[in-house]
Amino acid sequence: MRRALTDTLVIAERNIIRLTRTPELLIGFTLQPIMFVLLFRYVFGGAISTPGYSYVDFLVPGIIVQNVAFGGFATALGLNEDMRKGLIDRFRSLPMSRAAVLAGRTLSDVALNSLGITVLLVTGVITGFSFHTDFAHAVGGIGLLLLFGYGFSWFLAFIGLLAKSSETVNSLGFLVVFPLTFISSSFVPVASMPGGVRDFAEVNPFTIVVDAMRSLWLGAPAHNAVWGAVVWSLVIAAVFATLAVDRYRRAAAT
Repeated sequence: MRRALTDTLVIAERNIIRLTRTPELLIGFTLQPIMFVLLFRYVFGGAISTPGYSYVDFLVPGIIVQNVAFGGFATALGLNEDMRKGLIDRFRSLPMSRAAVLAGRTLSDVALNSLGITVLLVTGVITGFSFHTDFAHAVGGIGLLLLFGYGFSWFLAFIGLLAKSSETVNSLGFLVVFPLTFISSSFVPVASMPGGVRDFAEVNPFTIVVDAMRSLWLGAPAHNAVWGAVVWSLVIAAVFATLAVDRYRRAAAT
C-alpha cells in the first residue's frame, strides 16, 4: 500500500508539472469558464428569472459544477496520448504499481479543479456573487465539488482509454457532458423547462449536485440534494474506476 501510494503521488506530480508546461490546457480550464460567467451574467442574465436569488448567485454554483466536470478532460486526453505514444508500456516495464497510473492521473485533476474553483469564485465575487451561509458550509461545498470532480474524472479516464484518438475523446466527452450540464439546473430553473426535459433534468446528477451547492452556499432548501450529490459522486467514481481499470489492463496486455 505504501509503495502504491508513493507511486500514485509521483505520477500525480508528473501530471501537474506537465500541465504547467502546456499553457493551452490551463487557458482552456481557466479563461474559458471566466468567459462563460461573463457571458451568462451580462448577456443572458437579464432574460432569466431566478426567484429568490440574483442571477449571479444562482449562476456561479452551476458554472463551477460544469467546470469541475470538464476538469477530467486533462486525464482523458493525457491517458489517450500516453497509450498512443507507448508511455504506458514503459510504465509497465518499471517496478511500480500499475494502479498508480490511473490513480495519479485522477488525483492530479483535484489540483486542476482546485485552481478552477479558485479562479471562478474570484470571478464570481467580482461580478457580484456572495455566500449566504457560514464558513463551514462554504468549505463543505468546495469539498463536495472536489469529490464530484474526482468521480467524474474516472468517467473521462474511461473515455480516454476507450477512444482511439484525442479527437474522439473530445467528441465523446462533449456529447455526454454538454447535454448533462445544460439540461440541468446549472443555468436556468428546472421549473422553466417543458415537461419531458424537466423530468430528465430533475433526476440528472448535475441538477442534484448544483442544488446541493446552492443549499451549501446560498442556503436554499436542501431536501436530499447534499446526500444525493455525495452518493452520486461515489457511485460514479466506483463504477467508472472499475471500468477504467479493466480497460487499462486489457489495453496494456495487448
